Amino acid sequence: MFKPRTERIRMLSKLYPEVIKNLEKVFSAPSNIYIDWANVVHWQSKLGWHFDLKRIKQFLDSFDNIQSIRLYTGTLLGDKQSEDFIAVAKTLGYMVITKPVKLIKISINTSSVPENSPALLQQFIKQSLLEKLDISTVILLNKKLADLNRKGQYYIEERKCNFDVELGRDMLRDFDAGQIKNFILWSSDSDFADPVKQIIEDGRYVAVFATSGQVSSELNALGNYIFDIKKIKEFVCWPRELSQSLKDRILGA
Repeated sequence: MFKPRTERIRMLSKLYPEVIKNLEKVFSAPSNIYIDWANVVHWQSKLGWHFDLKRIKQFLDSFDNIQSIRLYTGTLLGDKQSEDFIAVAKTLGYMVITKPVKLIKISINTSSVPENSPALLQQFIKQSLLEKLDISTVILLNKKLADLNRKGQYYIEERKCNFDVELGRDMLRDFDAGQIKNFILWSSDSDFADPVKQIIEDGRYVAVFATSGQVSSELNALGNYIFDIKKIKEFVCWPRELSQSLKDRILGA
């Protein structure tokens, strides 16, 4: 059952009753939500709006069948913004699963690489694309890397922190415990296809929340319900990203 946690959610639910009716079916039985935050953040650039951690929690807490909301995200140790984000998420009531972000150094030192060699470029460009680039393009890109070397930059840092093992493990643990009937995954990543497949084959319900058209083919093929995250924008986006007309309607309600 839907019981709006805030007046804002109550007013929005009157404007978007079909969204609420749809989600009441998704959360029709005891449900757990598993949010792969790195995947969610990636959606923002495509959607053109941002997810508000507080508003997501308030909205999901309005459905009384939701038992827990698990947030999987890395911590960049020593970075105040990252560490504050974790602290805020815990304060809001998320069950936070985190681990340190790994910083991997990747060399871009061209000193021992021929200018027409793709040796450095293949670290960043898929082989299938690299094979289609002509020599002049390879030389040009190597010159760009050499320019960075002359400015004193000889490597780049890539952040790595995925939670496919932890998230998949938790879904299966919850399944084995037998209390959860509906499993709600906020991710479009193919890494989660195996646990989702097992849960569906054993008779439980799985819904994938993601951006329309961006769900991996592996997840799509399993027959689980796909919910387009754009449908709940007004409930979970930054307040300033609501249209002025909608703000006026809410204030005038």
